[in-house]
Amino acid sequence: MQPLGKALPFRTINDIAIHFQDKATCIEYITQLRWNGKPKCAFCEHEHVYELKGANKRYKCAKCRKHFSAIKGTIFENSTVPLAKWFMAIFIMSTHRKGISSVQVSRNIGVTQKTAWFMMQRVRNAFKMQSFNTVTKLGGDKVVEADECYLGGKPQNMHKSKRLLAQKDGYKKIVIAGAVERSGKVKVEAVEKTSVYTLIPFLIKNVHQGSKLMTDEHLAYVNAGRVYEHQSIKHIVREYVRGEVHTNTIENFWSLLKRGIYGTYHFVSTKHVQNYLEEFAFRFNSREITEAQRFDKLISLSNHRIDYATLTGKQKDKGQTKKA
Repeated sequence: MQPLGKALPFRTINDIAIHFQDKATCIEYITQLRWNGKPKCAFCEHEHVYELKGANKRYKCAKCRKHFSAIKGTIFENSTVPLAKWFMAIFIMSTHRKGISSVQVSRNIGVTQKTAWFMMQRVRNAFKMQSFNTVTKLGGDKVVEADECYLGGKPQNMHKSKRLLAQKDGYKKIVIAGAVERSGKVKVEAVEKTSVYTLIPFLIKNVHQGSKLMTDEHLAYVNAGRVYEHQSIKHIVREYVRGEVHTNTIENFWSLLKRGIYGTYHFVSTKHVQNYLEEFAFRFNSREITEAQRFDKLISLSNHRIDYATLTGKQKDKGQTKKA
């Protein structure tokens, strides 16, 4: 098994299907990426564990004495879907630049649409729980651009079917705050509104103080100069570039996000929007690595799970099918 960073040459879903033909191969791959081949306790993270005898590879912790497997605490835990299908779904999600619907994933891997939706939400939750890299803040020696966008339109401009849906709680226009390094990473977050009380705290949380910050003329950024080396561009007078001052990078990301949300998912609710944002941010932040390396990274991030009731706020037998 090759370590992370020296990924196997997976280029297509067929490569995944051929390589991961049985559960044992999948378990070994998870073990390698999760623990670098040296299992430690899934409960207390103690490094001294014993491998138990049996067909299913399980371990016992020498400290807390609990039993566990490589999928304990991961998105794969308690799932009846074969690991090979999980791996195919993860590969598909990581390679579609503008996203892919649960309907299409269900056809590609041979599960129901409802199951595919739940699987994809578990993967998105892993994006949210742990960032693509260990850098917690943007900026420093890199220029950062910040902006905001809206998802969802005016009800009067919608088709009647979508207008009725938009009137339901959770399907109103959503405000997204974003910051991106030029030639670097992006951070995005759903916020309550576009004001100094939401946008500045977002920046302070995600951008190093003292960084070069480029924004438009939005009033919320007027006092950003107290924390950052701030310059703004005046879109209201058709000014889009002034030397190094522009917000083209973050606006390009907004275009990618909106094409994916509107073209693939059509709309998302406020309840789940952050998971979708993390999905797009992950692909953007991993754009310079190969499909195989991105797949490996997703498997390594899989040690965060969420159950159906928590995800939907409903009991499993009462859950309704989601369409995106």
